[in-house]
Amino acid sequence: MSFMKKLKDKFKQNKEEEKVTKKYKEGMEKTRTSFSSKINNLLARYRSVDEDFFEELEDILISADVGVTTVMDLIDELKMEVKRQNIKETDKMKEVISEKLVEIYYGEDSDQIESMNIQNDELTIILVVGVNGVGKTTSIGKMAYQFKQEGKRVVLAAGDTFRAGAIEQLEEWGKRAEVDVIKQSAGSDPAAVIFDGIKAAKSRKADVLICDTAGRLQNKVNLMNELSKVNRVIEREVPGAPHEVLLVLDATTGQNALSQAKTFSEATNVSGIVLTKLDGTAKGGIVLAIRHELNIPVKYVGLGEQVGDLQEFDAHAFVYGLFADMLQE
Repeated sequence: MSFMKKLKDKFKQNKEEEKVTKKYKEGMEKTRTSFSSKINNLLARYRSVDEDFFEELEDILISADVGVTTVMDLIDELKMEVKRQNIKETDKMKEVISEKLVEIYYGEDSDQIESMNIQNDELTIILVVGVNGVGKTTSIGKMAYQFKQEGKRVVLAAGDTFRAGAIEQLEEWGKRAEVDVIKQSAGSDPAAVIFDGIKAAKSRKADVLICDTAGRLQNKVNLMNELSKVNRVIEREVPGAPHEVLLVLDATTGQNALSQAKTFSEATNVSGIVLTKLDGTAKGGIVLAIRHELNIPVKYVGLGEQVGDLQEFDAHAFVYGLFADMLQE
């Protein structure tokens, strides 16, 4: 069975999978429209797979923000596959490209890398980091709402004590999701707020504590020292925690998101990415660049404004979202 057919069948297995596919298909419309039309155009203009074909494909992938290093590796893989399968005509290339995009995302890992590290029968602490304006607090609110819907007890810690309105914004999300928010006054020591959050989460027998943090990247040294201090407090109070350090990035900022990811990875052990506003960009290839170049898996993607539009990431669904128009029979 062809890879594209498998991809299509995978998402017809049950109603839940179909719902996820629909979200990706709708949420990735901008990227898909741009990507599909360029790929279709390329395939229409070239009959045979040659060096010129690969050069143009390279340009298309780079323009989708897949990232130069990732594109070079992908093109090498595609050339090897073309040789291995002795592919001469371009109409077979959709299949090979879609398969290699999934392969390059996972590398040597399994699809388990996308799963959240949630502890059973004990407190899970999730530290959320990222610069101001990327949708950090909104992502925390949506995550809290989803955990609550799953029947988990959730507490939020308002550790972004510097940005005007950040505490109030988190409180508003707390009301919406019907979860407790632990806070201190504006300008307080973030590590002290997180400490209070851990104490409260333990005493309330919470399942999940999600900690917000400041994101003033213009003062990089202070920010990184602050994150290190918060990490130390969490580790001291709950050995083995934080169980996830999620870095929130805005997909619409493209390659800038990559440099932010590098900066934060230096200060704290980032375990996963939350990529917001994927529905707002035609350059969704940044997902592949982040994973391949930084070896950090994407855990969530934002595919819309609604509270349920923060989706757990699935690389197969992502590639399906990219190729959905080409999969129409």
